[in-house]
Amino acid sequence: MSQLPSPSRAIAGAVLCAAALLATPALADASKPGREWQAQKPRPLVIGHRGASGYLPEHTLESYALAIELGADYIEPDLVATKDGFLIARHEPNMINTTNVKDLPQFADRKRTLMVDGVAEEGFFASDFTLAEIGQIRAIQAFGERDAGFNGRYRIPTFDEVIKLAKRKSAEEGRTIGVYPETKHPTLHQNLGLALEDRLLAVLQRHGWNHRGAPVFIQSFEQANLKSLRTKTSVRLIQLVDADDVAPNGALTFVAPFDRPYDWAVAGRAGTFADLLTPQGLAEVRAYADGIGPWKPYLISSACVTVVNNACADVNGDGRVNDADRKLLAPSAVLANAHAQGLLVHPYTFRNEQRRLASTYVGVPVNEYLAFYELGVDGLFSDFADTAVVARSLWVLKNDSQAARCLVEGRHGNNGPCRGLRWLNAN
Repeated sequence: MSQLPSPSRAIAGAVLCAAALLATPALADASKPGREWQAQKPRPLVIGHRGASGYLPEHTLESYALAIELGADYIEPDLVATKDGFLIARHEPNMINTTNVKDLPQFADRKRTLMVDGVAEEGFFASDFTLAEIGQIRAIQAFGERDAGFNGRYRIPTFDEVIKLAKRKSAEEGRTIGVYPETKHPTLHQNLGLALEDRLLAVLQRHGWNHRGAPVFIQSFEQANLKSLRTKTSVRLIQLVDADDVAPNGALTFVAPFDRPYDWAVAGRAGTFADLLTPQGLAEVRAYADGIGPWKPYLISSACVTVVNNACADVNGDGRVNDADRKLLAPSAVLANAHAQGLLVHPYTFRNEQRRLASTYVGVPVNEYLAFYELGVDGLFSDFADTAVVARSLWVLKNDSQAARCLVEGRHGNNGPCRGLRWLNAN
């Protein structure tokens, strides 16, 4: 079945979606007598994870453009380098699972094995192709349960093209669309002689976006390159925090290469990603970054509903064991501790498929978003930007007595509390 937006979803998006600018304040609670309408904390950002990757092949201009149409505030290009030093948008240096390269006879001899963060991978690596050769390759859907009908249609864009798209769409939409690039495997790229950091900053500089006020976040799972970037740019930096899996009892597990930043492994530093989220670790992060991007179980984890032989049991009778067989646990202190350090918190990744939703959410993806918005996240990464934006609108409506009025008035509330508020479908 196609995963394209349904008419009902499109209507809901047109009516409910609020495309919040970073500079646009949240609606204040004017329910108390005598309280003036005032600017408060910005609404949580919706970050189009790899674009609108729930619908279209990830990291394509089409996917990014759709994410913007669906209301995303930022689009997220993962960056890897080509043989001739251009930055392109791919989730991994190995393109075997996200492109049709394996089916192209002219590149059959490029298949090889490369050590990536200490693990041998067989495939086709961007660093073995020039940008001109990348132009012959097309993207495919990376997730088996999603619509493959767009496979082979869309090319692989450069980072330069992604920024141009964001700027053009900003002008068309009348709102600022930002970019949220990730430096993928920076140690690997350094060892290949294709270091990402200066190349990334050079592209930002050409577009006038290498400054603190630019609509840009740079993210990385490694730490050393973020520290290096902090000496070179004032652009906001985000420390990503990973783990390997979630144990039956809800504890996170750590197995290489997802146990710690790879630059730690190279340098011989002990510990795990979780150490970055202790109060001491967050203070360390605050010295070079502006926020954290934690895997969402760090904030709200889940445990098996029923455990059999130290593993989750299939409790819903669908013959599979997945997140639907788990229940939510109480939130951790990570978000509160991060905010105490003045750090932003942008968890990842939110997806709509039933198998990815804990049983507590009763099969409704919006419920997961609402739980994290209520927790107080500053933004989140979603494969389905429309669902994230609709949920954010519902969150505003639930928490603000004037929100419904502004939803109706939109930009027509020129002299009242809704003045300047941009609902996605406002004219």
